[in-house]
Amino acid sequence: MSLSRMMETMGMKVLRSIDPETSHGLALQALQMGLANAPGKITSSRLKTEIAGLKLCNPVGLAAGFDKNATALKGLAKSGFGFVEVGAATPRPQPGNPKPRLFRLTEDRAAINRFGFNNDGMETIATRLSNRPQDAIIGLNLGANKDSDNRAEDFARVLAHCGAHLNFATVNVSSPNTEKLRDLQGKAALSALLSGVMETRDALAQKIPVFLKIAPDLSEDEIAEISEVAIATKVDAIIATNTTLSRDGLASAHKGEMGGLSGAPLFEKSTRVLARLSQLTEGKLPLVGVGGIGSGEQAYAKICAGASAVQLYTALVYGGFSLAETIVRDLDALLKRDGFSNVTEAVGSKREDWL
Repeated sequence: MSLSRMMETMGMKVLRSIDPETSHGLALQALQMGLANAPGKITSSRLKTEIAGLKLCNPVGLAAGFDKNATALKGLAKSGFGFVEVGAATPRPQPGNPKPRLFRLTEDRAAINRFGFNNDGMETIATRLSNRPQDAIIGLNLGANKDSDNRAEDFARVLAHCGAHLNFATVNVSSPNTEKLRDLQGKAALSALLSGVMETRDALAQKIPVFLKIAPDLSEDEIAEISEVAIATKVDAIIATNTTLSRDGLASAHKGEMGGLSGAPLFEKSTRVLARLSQLTEGKLPLVGVGGIGSGEQAYAKICAGASAVQLYTALVYGGFSLAETIVRDLDALLKRDGFSNVTEAVGSKREDWL
């Protein structure tokens, strides 16, 4: 084991012994200070890909929620991920829900959070994004204020304010921690919201792709409706999925906490939603697979189920930041093993296994 990995292992033991939210803050500080694993860009002819016009050195990204306030962009740009999503950002700063609001489910390799879009607001976040590393692919998760009179308009406001500093933006209507936010996934509400966001995007000096992030707790009819709306409004990609409200099969003492569950238990559920979306959209727009990825094999499984790229976050709590590099290199080896000259050839190749 290298010295940096030994230090990371020791550091992870310390971080897991303290309050999860405090631990999370310390991990962000380590990234800012250059103390985290920093392999830089990891790529190969197999890993290079393009999604919604974004040229990625590899298809493994960091999901939103880790760096809510865009405070660790320089460290994240060197961490081995092919792309990074920060946020969610809302128009006005808000404190989120009362603490404690983040819980480790160690036995399940999972977490439950009920943060409630705590963030510094779009003005402060835009200032940080204006000083971002230019050689990274960075996106922003768009959110709505809890007490907003017009949540649909909030998404467009954040995009208008921050869009000049982004490579992509994600409309997040799937967080379970802002009351009635998931109601915006309904066909009529979602159509109106996305139309407003796309108009705002089209007015930017430089158009950027807009992604839609959906929940895993959707019925067959709801998945079909979202597919129709995404195609009709010309969204550039769908991210499947956010956290779940399900608590099936959990062993941890924290399993009864309210909030969204992420991590290993979400893998199968989110991958089935992904495969169904892949079937319904028929290649008309790319999909980003998220939920429970903790290994190169699981990243590869998402891709074979229909994802053009993947994202992870919760597994870093248990595997440390070097896990990103491990997953990327293992994915490359799996593509080589199965005879794929590029990751695009593997997309959807085993979709039927998940339907």
